[in-house]
This record gives sequence, C-alpha cells and structure tokens, in this order.
Amino acid sequence: MSDLIDISLPLSADLPAWPGSSSFCLKRVKQLESGAQANVSRLKCEVHFGTHIDAPSHFINGAATVDEISLKTLIGPAVVAHLPDCPAVCAKNLESLDLALGTERLLLRTANSLLWARKCKTFHREYVALTEDAARWIVARGIRLIGIDYLSVQRFNDGPEVHQILLQNGVVLLEGLNLDSVVPGDYELLALPLNLAGAEGAPVRAVLRSLPINLQHCTSEKPYGP
Repeated sequence: MSDLIDISLPLSADLPAWPGSSSFCLKRVKQLESGAQANVSRLKCEVHFGTHIDAPSHFINGAATVDEISLKTLIGPAVVAHLPDCPAVCAKNLESLDLALGTERLLLRTANSLLWARKCKTFHREYVALTEDAARWIVARGIRLIGIDYLSVQRFNDGPEVHQILLQNGVVLLEGLNLDSVVPGDYELLALPLNLAGAEGAPVRAVLRSLPINLQHCTSEKPYGP
C-alpha cells in the first residue's frame, strides 16, 4: 500500500474552522477504564469541516445531495497541478496548465498546502481560491470534479458565484485537501464521502495512488445518479 497518498486532513480540534461555524468535538462518552463494556465516542462537527465534498444542494435548492453523487465521479484518473505563485486562480492560470483533452478531475496544489505543512490552527482568510472566470473555464473544459487545498473553492470575501457556476453545471467540489507532499502529475483519485442521506456536504477520506496504465482521463460517466 506504499503507493497510496492520503490527501485528507485528520479531523481534530486543531484544524481551522470556517468563521462562525460550530467547533469540532470528539468526546469519549463510555470508557473501558471506567467500567464500560466498550469505548464509545460521540462526534460533533459541521459537514463542511476539514476535507469535505460540496453537493449542489449546498447552494441550489432542490439540487442533488451527497448521497446522489455518483461514486464513479469520485473515483478515477485525476491531475494534480501545482500553482504555487497564484494569489487567486484565474482562467489564464488554468489554461497555462495545458491539460490533456478529456481531463475530468483536477486537483489544485497552491500555496494553501503550506498552511497544512506548518500546522496552522487558525483560519487564514487570504487563502488561494478560484475566480469566476476560472469557474467558467472549468465548466467549458468539461471538468467534472475540482479539488482545492483549503476550505472553499471561492475566496473568502467573494459572493457565492463560483460555487453557483460550478454546482449548477454538475461539477463536484472537493475542498480542504492537503497536497503539500504530492508531486504534480497523473494519479487515480479515490474520494469517498460519508453516505449522508439528504445532506448538502460530507467529510471525505481522499486518497491518491499511482495511475494504473489501463485508466484513461476521459470517461462518459455522469456526476450524479447511479
């Protein structure tokens, strides 16, 4: 299993949370040492904490929820691209990547990943994220999944347009990735969210592995449905 790279953040109270959101809590409610028959813990956190997925219903009423996103979209060939010097990712930056035709999953390693490497516990409002023209570029290129290495694909002080553009066009959002140790290139992505019925988001365990030669960039799978 040495070819597997875990790109998800360990959930703990040390992770920064979105301003105004509830705090993370993992509490042991039954303990063997106190005479219980088993150790039992209770988890409390928002579904957009740490590494997580945004379903369309996060910003669009009546749209698909987490349990309606096809796993075939969340598992498959992916490109990790390194954009270390962008204060914001615009369409011109994405065009410069010269992606292969048919690329459907794109993970962006930016300066954000250095925050995870430094174990920053406080929320960083100046994180790197997408501009509106970048969101439109992603849609036009037929990319079905976009990943970013901080808690949102849109900048902190921007409106909801980036989310809306992507989600309205069936693009799956994978946020809160840790790509600090990942060499840019082609991989297979396995990103499995909790199967939360009716939820607009869910924590994800996301893993990369070396791309098997029989997997291609281009697939015909739809992002939602079976």
